[in-house]
Amino acid sequence: MVSISLGRRLVACLLNVSEARRKDLVEMVAMAALYNSAGFQREETTVLNIFNDHDYNRSVITIVAGIESIREAVLSACEKACQLFDMSTHSGVHPCLGAVDLIPIYPLGEDVGVRHCAKEARAVAQGLTERVQGTSVFLFGWADSPLQRGLAQRRKEMGWFKKTPDLSDIRPDMGPLPQKTFGLTGVGASPYVMNCNVTIDTQDVKIGQSIASAIRESTAGGLPGVQVLALPHEGAVEIACNVESVQGSPPCQLTATTPWPSFTIGGQPYCHVPASLITAGVAELAGRHGVGTKGTALVGFTPQECRGLAELALSQGIAEFWKEQRKMRM
Repeated sequence: MVSISLGRRLVACLLNVSEARRKDLVEMVAMAALYNSAGFQREETTVLNIFNDHDYNRSVITIVAGIESIREAVLSACEKACQLFDMSTHSGVHPCLGAVDLIPIYPLGEDVGVRHCAKEARAVAQGLTERVQGTSVFLFGWADSPLQRGLAQRRKEMGWFKKTPDLSDIRPDMGPLPQKTFGLTGVGASPYVMNCNVTIDTQDVKIGQSIASAIRESTAGGLPGVQVLALPHEGAVEIACNVESVQGSPPCQLTATTPWPSFTIGGQPYCHVPASLITAGVAELAGRHGVGTKGTALVGFTPQECRGLAELALSQGIAEFWKEQRKMRM
């Protein structure tokens, strides 16, 4: 059985790497998180999921570990990714800047908070630039001390959303000016962020952009914590949402039909928009354009699922849990 104390100390890293078409190489990155150079399994560490998207040419590796173990697991995975992936030859429809594009660290257990994760995120950022010469980093969220600028803001500042960003214009927070091989990596900490993608049955990206604009948090009447892009995807358009956890209780007007999952961090209440509400909102807006939806995909898990599955995996000693999740997912 996994100890109660370990469950309370768990953190997650949803490692985003700019490769999905060579799944064997992505799995090598996941294995580097789990095993040291001598082949011994790291304690208190599991990889719950590997999400690959061919059109995006992007993968998300869900690494969960105790707060004391997460740094080495993530750094080892990043080192392997930097050995295997070259941004100068990368192609894909999803915006990206780095071979390791994003390293977010989130608290899962009651005994760790965002400040603990921010400390580990800064240590990962420093360790990456030291271990892999030529890598460059920008910080976001609570790791971006003292400003604590959000990921969307920092990405705008770094040119992440541009179709062809100019690396020479970027001034990273750590490391040298970004190089073509490694690009630029975002490292940060925040309350848990889900990824929820809804596909609409059209190839008209402008319709997708209209829907994205309507549901994003910054729009009046938008959904709290939702950051969103509309991207061409497999002959249709995907409404790709980052769903940030927000502090406090959910807005009453948005919970009439669908309860919002809630949890606590450091004794403070947080909640997040349920995927069903995003799907319903996208479907309604798409319908106004005479367009249907084709499906919804969660990239990974909700925070509650992530902790529960991590406790299950660790209690049974399953490091490579992504291979077992279809049989064991709760």
